[in-house]
Amino acid sequence: MTTSKTTPASEHLTHFDATGQAHMVDVGAKQETHRIAIASGTIRMKPETLAIIVTGTAKKGDVLGIARIAAIMGAKRTSDLVPLCHPLALTRVTVDFSTDEASSSVHCTAQVETYGKTGVEMEALTAVQVGLLTVYDMCKAVDRGMVMSDIRVMEKHGGKSGDWTAEIDK
Repeated sequence: MTTSKTTPASEHLTHFDATGQAHMVDVGAKQETHRIAIASGTIRMKPETLAIIVTGTAKKGDVLGIARIAAIMGAKRTSDLVPLCHPLALTRVTVDFSTDEASSSVHCTAQVETYGKTGVEMEALTAVQVGLLTVYDMCKAVDRGMVMSDIRVMEKHGGKSGDWTAEIDK
């Protein structure tokens, strides 16, 4: 057995106490600030499936309209889904979808905002994932091979750590 020279995860990961037990982070002493997170992701599909979405001929209805509502609902329910997330009073959730015929894909971007003591990255990520899952659900009858990918935080603003922007892949 080898011994590690790195420090225990509990010293760096805020969701673990000194003994390594999971806990909800205490944000009580943190200052309330305007917090913003932007996340994005993509779902790739057959060209025929994308055509159904673009033309609005899916049997279940307006795929992107319903996916937008689902994404907003997902952002609002993040603390119910991710055990150690704080319930937050969100002040704004926007969800945008764009289609790309060249890659036969739908791209989702969510921006989530609050005035609070903790960030909204998890809410933005949840919005994107739920939006893409809804696209899958509504189109799976014609394309079970759709693939979701590249789900990630693109930007975050506010709080003690300030602004952060993802490095764009070259």
